[in-house]
Amino acid sequence: MSRKEQKEKTRRSIVDAAFSLLDEQRSLSSISLREVARTAGIAPTSFYRHFSDIDELGLTLVDEAGLALRQLMRQARIRIASGGGVIHTSVSTFMEYVNANGNIFRLLLREHTGTSPAFRAAVNREIQHFIEELTDYTYNNTPLNKENSQLQAEAMVRIVFSAGAEAIDATAEQKAELALRVERQLRFISLGALRYAHMQNRV
Repeated sequence: MSRKEQKEKTRRSIVDAAFSLLDEQRSLSSISLREVARTAGIAPTSFYRHFSDIDELGLTLVDEAGLALRQLMRQARIRIASGGGVIHTSVSTFMEYVNANGNIFRLLLREHTGTSPAFRAAVNREIQHFIEELTDYTYNNTPLNKENSQLQAEAMVRIVFSAGAEAIDATAEQKAELALRVERQLRFISLGALRYAHMQNRV
């Protein structure tokens, strides 16, 4: 293994270690550099070869969490293109993500309203990326104009993220009921947006 590959492997170990330390009781602010280093199997001094401090690591975690979620929703759009219903497939994919990556999604939820301005700004950027991708998809695949596509995307993302917060610690039965409820809410928004656009066109 080359030196560059070894360095990347160690950096990955640090990121994975930090994610593993996050749970329903612990946030980024409660995790120490020494804990992360011990979990990653490296000396604390080695940490600084990859991150300047624990805050830089935290921002990396937020970026990775947002990127993972966006990549998953892109996969959902591929499933939609092969014949799946847009709302059902999107909600199912999102719930699968939350179920498999509770700690990662919990990070986004916590830091969105956390005490660190830098972390809040980073999470807001990730959510905005998510909204922008959904806006573009809606604009390109429905009769809605750009402004209404964005308004619809913002409403949908807020509902979905709120549902994700409920889903993290829910039972399988509760998650199934939640998914159905979210699908209905998103259909209300979608139909309302189309109705609104139709009324605008008649004015």
